[in-house]
Amino acid sequence: MTSSPFKNICIYGAGALGGAIAAKLASSGDQAKVSVVARGAHLDAIRSGGIHLWEAEASNALVAQVTATDDAGELPPQDLVITGLKGHQLAAAVPGIAKLLHAGTRVVMILNGVPWWYFHRDRQSGHAEHQMEELDVNGGLWRLIGPERVIGCVAYQGAEVANPGEIRLSNKGHFILGEPSGETTSDIEAIAALLQKAGVTVSISARIRDDIWSKLMGNAAFNPISALTRGLMSDIMNDPALSTMVGQVMSEVKAVAEALGSHVPMSVEERLERSRQIGPVRTSMLQDLLAGKALEITPLVGVVVSLGKLTGVATPVSATILALVTQLDRKNLQVAG
Repeated sequence: MTSSPFKNICIYGAGALGGAIAAKLASSGDQAKVSVVARGAHLDAIRSGGIHLWEAEASNALVAQVTATDDAGELPPQDLVITGLKGHQLAAAVPGIAKLLHAGTRVVMILNGVPWWYFHRDRQSGHAEHQMEELDVNGGLWRLIGPERVIGCVAYQGAEVANPGEIRLSNKGHFILGEPSGETTSDIEAIAALLQKAGVTVSISARIRDDIWSKLMGNAAFNPISALTRGLMSDIMNDPALSTMVGQVMSEVKAVAEALGSHVPMSVEERLERSRQIGPVRTSMLQDLLAGKALEITPLVGVVVSLGKLTGVATPVSATILALVTQLDRKNLQVAG
């Protein structure tokens, strides 16, 4: 078997998802050097005792030792960078991520919502290389990271930092990787093999944008509505008015996706029925709200509205939710500050 070309791997943003991947990579038996960029009490705990990862229904934690820092400049150039940051956190991380890059570095970005690189090498929408200012203020990501380095990633993995240095997964999970071009390159095959060896379930998609929109149908509805109501997903689906609103948002997201040339195979009715089976889940936006953190609004809701304007698709329900959750975020941060 050919050895992996990725000898130095950094997980930038080793929170729940990033930390879980770091722990699995560091424990896989591969010869790669795994490092993480984290901060605060979580960083201190990782430095002192490693990452403690509890898989779903596991009786014992996996404990992984990794090099941990809050200053990417302390690390050598990396062959592979995996970001575990949310879309609204990326701009501030650009200088740090840029320090880790050499000419051939690939960057896997695990993101919810529409990513900043979305239109790079896009053959579906008619808007190839269009840059979205709201996702990449002043173009820092495009210039200093470069969309040509990026491999997209859609994650279906429930994860939470239970305590500093301790991560718990709620399901087995599944990660979808895709080159913006849709090609199956040697890089993406090597990254998929590396993650699979580490026990991560991975598939490669030739149409990663379709996968992005398929997940966003749920996130664009449940995340902001849960933050506005403090409701769990089961609470929302058990309320007729709220579940109707969820369906309206899903319809708007699907319409925008299709106007951009994407195919979302699941109907709104099918997606609603699946959502009824999920149970009392607290969304990531509700978690952030309760923790006094900034909310991931633009990639999940704001871009649906702006791309609706770009394509001429009406998004009235999403626009209303955007206005409400933006004000909620502003007031919540004032209280937390």
